Amino acid sequence: MLKILVMFSLAAGTLFSFPAANNGALDSLINQALNVSPALKMLKAKYNASVSRVNINSNLPDPTLTLGLANLPTNSFSFTQEPMTGKIIGLSQAFPFPGKLEAAADAAEKDAEIVTKEIADAENEIKKNISKNYWELVFVRKAIEAANQSRILLKNIAEVVRANYSVSNASQQNILKVELEITNIADRIEELKNKENSVSALINAQLLQNTRTYVPADELPDITYLSLNEVKLDSLARLNRPFLEGLQIAKQKSLLMKNLAGYDYYPNFNLALQYSFRDRISKTNMQLDDFFTVMVGISLPLNYGGKVTAKVEEAEAMQNMYDGQYQMSVQTLSGNFGSSVSKLNSLQERIKLLEEALLPQARQTYAASLSSYQVAQIDFINVIDAQNRLYQIETNLYRLKSDYLIEKSELEFLTGTELNKVPGFTQE
Repeated sequence: MLKILVMFSLAAGTLFSFPAANNGALDSLINQALNVSPALKMLKAKYNASVSRVNINSNLPDPTLTLGLANLPTNSFSFTQEPMTGKIIGLSQAFPFPGKLEAAADAAEKDAEIVTKEIADAENEIKKNISKNYWELVFVRKAIEAANQSRILLKNIAEVVRANYSVSNASQQNILKVELEITNIADRIEELKNKENSVSALINAQLLQNTRTYVPADELPDITYLSLNEVKLDSLARLNRPFLEGLQIAKQKSLLMKNLAGYDYYPNFNLALQYSFRDRISKTNMQLDDFFTVMVGISLPLNYGGKVTAKVEEAEAMQNMYDGQYQMSVQTLSGNFGSSVSKLNSLQERIKLLEEALLPQARQTYAASLSSYQVAQIDFINVIDAQNRLYQIETNLYRLKSDYLIEKSELEFLTGTELNKVPGFTQE
């Protein structure tokens, strides 16, 4: 029995260790999700359409070709009866007021810039969703691993109890107790496996592959704790969050639209060229000269019904709307930052408490209970309780570390930045 108890102690020491690991599997899943995402493909098509609209709105309209007959007599419909009769070919071209096309191009280009920010924000959201589900999957698998090893320890304890029962050193109630614990841990394993399948299905859905496909995952890494406060996060989000950048660009576009609308107060121009072909007059046999005509048209910007003024007012209203939306978004982010900072700080303290105090204490308690049980100083139920407590603490530690990484993923999405790469954001 001493050999078995020593084996229990060694198993407990290796079970609750946290090997460092890289995030190669996570990076691979994120890249795969980005490559197949229908949302990103849709936004990239939207970007291409926005780029095309720049050419649509910033070039001259097509010229107009005119073909006609002038002063054709209705009594004969003859081209040689009257000197004023002619066959006309004309070409006209409209010209906006100087600077209007450039203003239209500037406004249209902002649409493409806005879509680039939508693409960047969508990419960040995909990274966030994959990361959160990934860390949840890592936790579930570590919990299953811990539960399986705990079940092995319980089965070994059950063998010892049965051996003691055979020599009347343990009661049947002890056997029933350990069997119940084995059944409970088996039920917990099945529950965790069901959760693993659910989380894997969520990840596979984002990868556009069969929901039953196995999703690879690394070990829980050693956590690099963040040094955060709301002011630093707010500043970081204003500089890097694509959604906020998109709102700023939309506000800039509204200013450009106001400038473009202002050109409607000025006239547009139309240049027309006409050439009239005249035939020889039949009565006099006189060859007539052709006519060439040049005309310039100027539109009269009378602003009927205040339609131009309304365009300017609409652009000003849009500017105010985007400014308000930006301030509202910043306000919402500030609240989220306060909640996230509080949660991350709490998780950090709890992780340190478990790692530095509760887990070592639970290991010591478990080892002491094994030694005491060996010399019959305590009942085996104390060993069971110590083992269960050790399992619970170790599982809770996995949970807290996963929650920290999940919350960090959410915070990186809100700020648009990988926080570990920002100077001053990691604790020394």
